[in-house]
Amino acid sequence: MMNLQSLAAELRGFVGITRKKQIGNLLQFFPIDSERIIASFGEDAAVIDDGDEVMLLAADGIWSKLMQADPEWSGYCSVLVNVHDIAAMGGWPVAMVDVLSVDGQEVAKRVLQGMKKGIEKFNVPIIGGHLHPDTPYNALDVAILGKAKKDAVILSSTARPDEVVVAAADMDGAPHPSFSINFDSTSFKDRKTLLLQLGSMQELGESGLVKAGKDISNPGLLGTLAMLLETSGAGAVVDLDRIPVPKGLDLTSWLKMYPGMGFVVSTKPENVTRVLEVFQRRSLTPAVIGRVTSERKLVIRSGDEEADLFDFAVDCVTGIR
Repeated sequence: MMNLQSLAAELRGFVGITRKKQIGNLLQFFPIDSERIIASFGEDAAVIDDGDEVMLLAADGIWSKLMQADPEWSGYCSVLVNVHDIAAMGGWPVAMVDVLSVDGQEVAKRVLQGMKKGIEKFNVPIIGGHLHPDTPYNALDVAILGKAKKDAVILSSTARPDEVVVAAADMDGAPHPSFSINFDSTSFKDRKTLLLQLGSMQELGESGLVKAGKDISNPGLLGTLAMLLETSGAGAVVDLDRIPVPKGLDLTSWLKMYPGMGFVVSTKPENVTRVLEVFQRRSLTPAVIGRVTSERKLVIRSGDEEADLFDFAVDCVTGIR
C-alpha cells in the first residue's frame, strides 16, 4: 500500500516540477500589447491570429544535465519536445530554428546527429538559427513555428469543473539508458506511427472533443496536469489506481518521467468515449484518471486514502494565472 502523503511530498520536490516555479516571476518583464496575440504564457505555444488559422510559436531549451549525459539524445529531444508543443495545441508543425553553443566539434557532431534523426522522424525541417562554435559550455535551444485552425486550438487555460481528465501515452518503450527520467517510446518507431500518434490532438481539437490539454513534459503526468489546472484556475481529483504504467516500472517512477509521447486533456463527460477511441485508434493507451473540480487543489486518491498534491492557494507550479 503506497503512502500518499510521502508520494505527494516526493513529487512536490521532484526537480522536473520545481524547475518551473520561477516562470511566473518573468511575466512582469514581458508586457504584451498586440491584438493579434490570442494566448501566450502558460500555453505550450503562443497563439497568434492569422485569419482563419493561427500561428503557433514555441521554444524549448535543453536541460544542461541532459546535454552532459548524452549530447546525441539531447539533439533528438530538442526536436521531439518542440513538435509535441505544437501537437498539444491541436496544430501541425511547419519549421524550426536552433541556437547551438558548443565547446568542441565532437559534441557538436553528436548533437547534430541527434537533431538530424529527430528531423527525419517527425518530418519537420530546421531552416536557420545560430551557431556559437567556441563557448565554454554546451547548450541547445530550438524554436518552432506551427499552425492550427483558429476554431480548433487546444489551450491549457480552459479546463472547467466537472470535466473528465483523460491521460494518454505510449506504453511501448523503456527508460533511456543515458537519462533514466526520460522514457523512450519514439526513437525506434517509424515516422508513420509517430505522426499518427501526434495527430491525435489535432483530431480532438478539430472535432471539438477536448476542452483543454497539454503534452506531458518534464514535470511528469501529475506535474503537467498541475500546470494545466493552475493556468485554468481549477483543481482536480485524480485516482492513482487508474493511471496506466508501462511494464517493468512502478507508479512513482512513472510519475517522474517524461513519457516521450503523451498527453493529458479535459473533456465533457458525454465525450469521454469518443476521446478514448481517438487515442486508442492512434496507438496510445488512454485512461480516465480523474475529474476537474472547482476547489483549487490537485488531490490524489488511492483506494480510500487521499492527499493534497498541490493546494494552489499556497502552492505554485509555474505561478502563471
